[in-house]
Amino acid sequence: MTVPALRLALPLAIAALLPVAAAAQSVQRPAPAVSSPLLDTPTSVREQPLATGKVTHSVQIQTPPGQAQVTVRSVQADNVVGNYRIDFAALDVNADGFISREEAQVNPALADEFNALDTTRRGKLSREQLAGWLLP
Repeated sequence: MTVPALRLALPLAIAALLPVAAAAQSVQRPAPAVSSPLLDTPTSVREQPLATGKVTHSVQIQTPPGQAQVTVRSVQADNVVGNYRIDFAALDVNADGFISREEAQVNPALADEFNALDTTRRGKLSREQLAGWLLP
């Protein structure tokens, strides 16, 4: 490319980029997230000290230099408490002594809590695992 052609092409290239630069400056950035502690704990939420449960996962969040380090942990509850009552024999349709994930589906509360109760990760619940749920 010759020098006169380059002189003509350079201003055209810059002019073509101006709308892109202006558009990039006009893009609104979302406001930073703000969080606050839960002040009025619902009665259905049970508090548990972090030290009493088993940490199932932990991850460090990258923070800018000079800011406090942030660690997010998930903690398995030490027990499941609720006003749930089930008839084990009625749910154990195949009478194998366990309630499978499929059998648990007829009880929405049990189906929702199945993973938390299935501490052995076998896909089935024993009477011992459901001790607090069984009808007297």
